[in-house]
Amino acid sequence: MKLFYAPGACSLSPHISLREAGVDFEIVKVDTTTHLTEGGADFKAINPKGYVPALVLETGDVVTEGAAVVQYIADRLPEAGLAPANGTLERTRLQEQLNFIASELHKAFSPLFSKTASADAKEAAAAQVGKRLGNVETLLSDGRAHLLGDAFSVADAYLFTVVNWTSVTGISLGPWPHLTAYMQRVGQRPSVQAAMQAEGLIAA
Repeated sequence: MKLFYAPGACSLSPHISLREAGVDFEIVKVDTTTHLTEGGADFKAINPKGYVPALVLETGDVVTEGAAVVQYIADRLPEAGLAPANGTLERTRLQEQLNFIASELHKAFSPLFSKTASADAKEAAAAQVGKRLGNVETLLSDGRAHLLGDAFSVADAYLFTVVNWTSVTGISLGPWPHLTAYMQRVGQRPSVQAAMQAEGLIAA
């Protein structure tokens, strides 16, 4: 499989998931401004939507949208334990978390990365991010190690990726001690360290 990514973008989530699953894959860097791959190919020929992640399978099929990509990875290698079985309430809980992260938290960050958003828009976005981080803090306050309980799942890979954006948008995690501890805990996983090193986000 081949994962098209941009350093630190939401594609870090399937990158971590692939490493957790122990599957063979390669990564291809994409310039999200020019929409060219590091080899000079037109990324829109791979994903017409023009954004990462895109996972190209051995068959040539392309899977896009982060929440779908990570579930495909989890289902491809169920022995890795990255997602509960389909058809269970636990799997619905995973989808619940993935949808929350994608629609409520991920999108809330968007104005903070915009070059055209006004100061007021960015202030409102930061407030919305804080509200959603507060929701996660409440969930983690029961002492659970991960979003679904004791076991790491692809939802944790996605949450870690998005919450990590606070480090580049000036949002302090200070008000959320459980989330702060969670980020430190997940950040120490070998898969997370390896993915971040491969993307040049931390030193090898």
